[in-house]
Amino acid sequence: MLSSPPPPREASVAAAAKPTAATASAWAELLRLPALFTVPGDALAGAAAAGLRPGPRTLLAVGSSLCLYEAGMALNDWADRAEDAAERPHRPIPSGRIRPAAALAAAGALTAAGLALAARAGRQGLAVAAPLAATVWAYDLALKHTPAGPAAMAAARGLDLLLGAAATGGTTGAALPSAALLATHTLAVTAVSREETRGGSPLPPLAALATTTLLTGLVTRPDAPRTAADRAVPNTPGPSDARTRSAAATALGALYAATAARPYFHAALNPSPPLVQRAVGGGIRATIPLQAALAVRAGATGAALLVTALAPLGRRFAKKVSIT
Repeated sequence: MLSSPPPPREASVAAAAKPTAATASAWAELLRLPALFTVPGDALAGAAAAGLRPGPRTLLAVGSSLCLYEAGMALNDWADRAEDAAERPHRPIPSGRIRPAAALAAAGALTAAGLALAARAGRQGLAVAAPLAATVWAYDLALKHTPAGPAAMAAARGLDLLLGAAATGGTTGAALPSAALLATHTLAVTAVSREETRGGSPLPPLAALATTTLLTGLVTRPDAPRTAADRAVPNTPGPSDARTRSAAATALGALYAATAARPYFHAALNPSPPLVQRAVGGGIRATIPLQAALAVRAGATGAALLVTALAPLGRRFAKKVSIT
C-alpha cells in the first residue's frame, strides 16, 4: 500500500502556528490587553503628585502595576468562570481555550512578579504594593459581588497611583489628592460595570455622568492650589508656565469628559447590556486623559504627554480585543 506523501513544509509550519496564535489571542482576551494602556499613567501621575521626576524606580513601579493589574484580570476570570459559563460562554475559560488552573497560576505568578518589582524599588514601594495586591485578590475572590466591590476597586486604583509616588522616592501624603480623584472615577466606572451583562437601572450611569462632570471641574479649575511640584522645586514656575499648565489641564479635562460622558449618557437613556458595556469601555479609556490632567496639574508636562500618547494605542488594540 502506497503511503501518502508528507505535507509541504510550509503547510506544516502554518498548521503549527495556528494553535500558537489562537492561544496568544485567548490570553490577550483573558488579560484584556487594551486596558493595560490605562496603567502606566498611575505611576507617572503619582510621581508627579509627589513633586518628583520619573526615574528608574518609577519604571519599576510601572512594571509592578502592570503585573498586579494583569494578575487581577486573570484572577477575575478564574473566580467568575461559573458565572461566565452562563452569561459569557465565549470568554477564554468557559470556552475551553484556557484552563482554569492556568489562569490561577498566571494570577499567582504575576502577583509575585509585581511584588518583586516593587521591592526592587525600595521598602516604600513594597509597603504600598503589598496592600494593593491584597486588595486585588480580595476584590476578585470575595468583594466583587458585594456592596463593597466598587469601593475595593477604587481603593486599588488609588493605591496604584500612590505606588508611583512611594517607589519614586516621595511621600504618599502629597499624592493623596490625586489618588482620591482617580479612585472616585474608578468607583463610578465599577458601579456601572456591575450591570454590563444584564443591563438594569439608569442610576449608575447617571451617577457616573455626574461624577465625570465633578472631576472635570476639579482638574480644570483655574484657581487650583499650589501643586506638590511647586512646593518641592525652589524656582517655582512663573505665571506664564502656570497659564500653560492650566490650558493643558483644561484641554485634557475636556478630553476626559468627552471620552466618558457621552457613553454614560446613552447608557442612562437606555441601560441595555450593549450600551452599558460601551459606557464601561468609555470610562476605562477616560482614565488616561484623567491621569494626564493630574500629571500636568502637578507640573509634569512631559509625563502628561507620555500618558496621553498611550490613548491611541489603547484604542487601536481595543478594535481587536475587548477592553471589558
